[in-house]
Amino acid sequence: MSPIAIETLKDLKLEDKEKKPDEVEVEEGDDDDEEEMEGADGAAGDAKKKKKKKKPKKKKAAAVLQSEPPRVGLSKIFKNGVYPVGQEVEYKNDTTSRITSEEARERERLAQGDPSTNYQNIRRAAEVHRQVRSYARKTIKPGMTMTEIANLIEDGTRSLVEESGLESGIGFPTGLSVNEKGDVMKVDFGVHVNGRIVDSAFTMNFEPTWDRLLEAVQDATNTGIREAGIDVRLCDIGDAIQEVMESYEVEVGGKTHQVKAISNLNGHSIAPYCIHGGKTVPIVKHHGSERDETRMEEGEYYAIETFGSTGRGRVIEEGACSHYALSQNQPERYTLHHQSARALLKSIQKNFGTLPFCRRYLDHIGEKNYLLALNTLVRERLVTDYPPLVDPQPGAMTAQFEHTFLLRPTCKEIVSRGDDY
Repeated sequence: MSPIAIETLKDLKLEDKEKKPDEVEVEEGDDDDEEEMEGADGAAGDAKKKKKKKKPKKKKAAAVLQSEPPRVGLSKIFKNGVYPVGQEVEYKNDTTSRITSEEARERERLAQGDPSTNYQNIRRAAEVHRQVRSYARKTIKPGMTMTEIANLIEDGTRSLVEESGLESGIGFPTGLSVNEKGDVMKVDFGVHVNGRIVDSAFTMNFEPTWDRLLEAVQDATNTGIREAGIDVRLCDIGDAIQEVMESYEVEVGGKTHQVKAISNLNGHSIAPYCIHGGKTVPIVKHHGSERDETRMEEGEYYAIETFGSTGRGRVIEEGACSHYALSQNQPERYTLHHQSARALLKSIQKNFGTLPFCRRYLDHIGEKNYLLALNTLVRERLVTDYPPLVDPQPGAMTAQFEHTFLLRPTCKEIVSRGDDY
């Protein structure tokens, strides 16, 4: 999840063709009954022709397709409430015992109907993510402002997930980060249904020089996902990610740069209505007491995200803040002297709960003149601010890829996997 910067990509134009949602209706043909001949009193010459009988037309259910830009809510497309299953993968170095185990299958059956883990909520959010990003990836072009791109993604997300308060909506503000030259951009956005968040990110580049950097980071993310599983130690995943990431090099202007895993960024578990659920997945190797030997557990839900850099491989906070969230550790007692701060806190709790938000979202719900109140809530530690993160080395280039997956009893389901990445 990275902050949005209001900047402009270089030399680009948006091609946005408005279309109405497509509907396809299939009808069965009106085949006529063949003519029948019937004799009268056995006399051949008295045969009479019966009238043709037409079969009634039968209509199949209309198939509703997605519009472009995407605006058709998924419940209108998947009318039975069953959404596509993500990529199912056997656990590494595991036999088929989990898949064939009656006990594991029974636990999975129970999890299907448990409101706190309901797979259909997750899969619905994942399908929204796939459809929205498919349109975004073919539509984003140089020349668009960051706000235009964010609105393109968020308008699609709100429509497809059929935004409804805290029941369904945007999982966190769209993170857009572009380099100084405007030719590499990271896109990170989330969708939630009943608090089950799908968090997935990708990087776009408009200059072939950086293809190798993107390849390194995508390979590292896939490595982390492959290594993840029930009873796997978090530190072992970080070891594998760094090894793959740093095996890549990028040549720029005749100079070779090793791709470095950004050491102070991590993947994370995801809890209901909480994007960072408590467990951290490192993307570098740690030593000694820093090694987190905590193990992944059945039923947990994770986002593996890796960041690669041609610079220092470490980020710092820099720039104006745009992302906020209610503080996880709220002070037991607090005094808000300003009525505006008290009112804003109630509005945040009502509209976002523990989900992250940004100032544009406050505008969206109709808040006005809230900056002083927002700063007061941050100062009182009721709201946490999340400034942008940058690699401070001049000319450094960074990339990011991320997927969300579920550790089911019988297999690992990469819910956000699509045809694109």
